[in-house]
Amino acid sequence: MSNGVLTAGDMRALDELTETILANGPLVAFTGAGISTDSGIPDYRGKNGLWTTGSAQPVTYEEFMEDEERRLSWWRELPERLENQRQVEPNDGHRALVELEKAGLLGATITQNIDGLHRNAGTHPDRLVELHGNLQTIRCTECGTLWMTRDFLAEFGGRTTPPPCPVCGGIVKNGTIAFGQPMPVEELKLAFAIAEETGVMLVVGSTLLVNPAARVPAIAKAAGATLAIVNLGETALDAYADVRLEAPAAPALVYLAAQVLERHEAPARESR
Repeated sequence: MSNGVLTAGDMRALDELTETILANGPLVAFTGAGISTDSGIPDYRGKNGLWTTGSAQPVTYEEFMEDEERRLSWWRELPERLENQRQVEPNDGHRALVELEKAGLLGATITQNIDGLHRNAGTHPDRLVELHGNLQTIRCTECGTLWMTRDFLAEFGGRTTPPPCPVCGGIVKNGTIAFGQPMPVEELKLAFAIAEETGVMLVVGSTLLVNPAARVPAIAKAAGATLAIVNLGETALDAYADVRLEAPAAPALVYLAAQVLERHEAPARESR
């Protein structure tokens, strides 16, 4: 791989993966930060990622819950952050997965990302599992009620302090999972169940270092699925991968989707 271009070896590997998908589907995609870098969102744990370079200073769940000033700061910055998120668009990698889903070849997309770009690209909500939540939502930490951020701000944005939950009076925060916050049980159970049933698990843009989310591909592999990994940099499951590409996410997904769709549709054309 060089400058976002696939090598001949990459394309051969993706051609072989195409045949595996058509023979052994359903396909499930498991995505991490690497799929969104072409949308201008920095990687997290990659070579130059926010975590690796020390650029990220995340607020822990405990800090948010115990420090009123942190909650005030979050609330003051929320409108600007929402506007910035609106300006980030899905890239060709997100759209390639949507094409596979619409053709009935991608059963589900399970993502660690909180950017909402899969949903914005057109991934059907019923086929999307956002393990770490979504920045475009607000959730009550007590009762779990969820709102779209734009709707919540439309009702309460005139306040100088964050409102208590309109349902139970609890503390509200971004609908994402902060460090130290328990994972959403239902989403995790659903992801594990999907992994146990899939024939091909395609990991894209994840180092697979963050658990329990990273257990999803491992569960699929243990259940007999083909494990394919497309990532720039090592991952925790490289030794177990049936297909491993050191390649950029968007070009790899665009090429793979084109090959899968072409070969999937060819028999129908030939029978006409």
